[in-house]
Amino acid sequence: MRLNQILKFVAVAAGAAAVFSSALAADITGAGATFPYPIYAKWAEAYKKSSGNGLNYQSIGSGGGIKQIKAKTVDFGASDMPLQADELDKEGLMQFPAIMGGVVPIVNLDGVKPGQLKLTGQVLAGIYMGKITKWNAPEIAALNPGVKLPADDMTVVYRADGSGTSFLWTDFLSKSSPEFKTAIGAGTAVKWMVGVGGKGNEGVAANVQRLKGSIGYVEYAYAKTNKMTYTQLKNRDGQYVQPDDETFKAAAAGADWAKTPGFAVVLTDQPGKASWPITGASFILMHKVQADAAKGKEVLKFFDWAYKNGSAMASELDYVAMPGPVVKLVESAWKAQLKDGSGKALW
Repeated sequence: MRLNQILKFVAVAAGAAAVFSSALAADITGAGATFPYPIYAKWAEAYKKSSGNGLNYQSIGSGGGIKQIKAKTVDFGASDMPLQADELDKEGLMQFPAIMGGVVPIVNLDGVKPGQLKLTGQVLAGIYMGKITKWNAPEIAALNPGVKLPADDMTVVYRADGSGTSFLWTDFLSKSSPEFKTAIGAGTAVKWMVGVGGKGNEGVAANVQRLKGSIGYVEYAYAKTNKMTYTQLKNRDGQYVQPDDETFKAAAAGADWAKTPGFAVVLTDQPGKASWPITGASFILMHKVQADAAKGKEVLKFFDWAYKNGSAMASELDYVAMPGPVVKLVESAWKAQLKDGSGKALW
């Protein structure tokens, strides 16, 4: 099944978890973030052709992925909110980044083209606190001279499930607005003041497509593949930028992966004239001691293959592949931290 067909299906069946798999005994299982689902699907299809081994990944949100890996019901968990070192140690987990990308605001407004509307973090915070309720509000009109804005009420759409995409979104809004930070704060699941929820990136996308005058947030691949209207954003350096792999790369350029415990780098609101302000990495979680060493090795083989062979596929969907020096750091961490039941290194 082609990727765009998969995405259209999950957008219609917004409440369902997205799963791709094969029936081989060597299949590995993972669950979690919807943010990287499009690229994991594409990698899985290519890896199956290359190796004969399959991947069963449940796109259920970062919160669900964290719960499942802690419960040891999957071979790996995936989260767009990195766990901190103390939690990793407590749960006996190691964490590494797999891919980077961007979260974008999406709108359903007649006559407005993708990338035409300009917004800021402060305006988005006002919208998601219910303080800005009309599309022609002065705060929006001032940023968009010449754009015909309707006097319609807004419908705010948010993630209803525990979500790393929500973490990146709320982390940026918290950095943009002290009032938002106090009233709502940053997290995978927060208490929203207004709006309607959607499950997964696909659920938010489906709601925004359905509801005129709505605004939501999704990973950029969902917006691009489903031809949704995304917006420009003002970054930390005061520049309005468009979302694409170049602005995501710019945001990641200054990341210090080597000195950050557990690779727990957060890439929102980064400096740089070309930086997209809601950029993030998606992380893989595995138990340091692998009860099933064969499955653990298969997980590492898959991500090793993706690091070495998946860059072009990532670029096609406007994700950013992990740079070579970061991959070396990650694979060194595999050797140091991941063991089988007898204490032998897994990689």
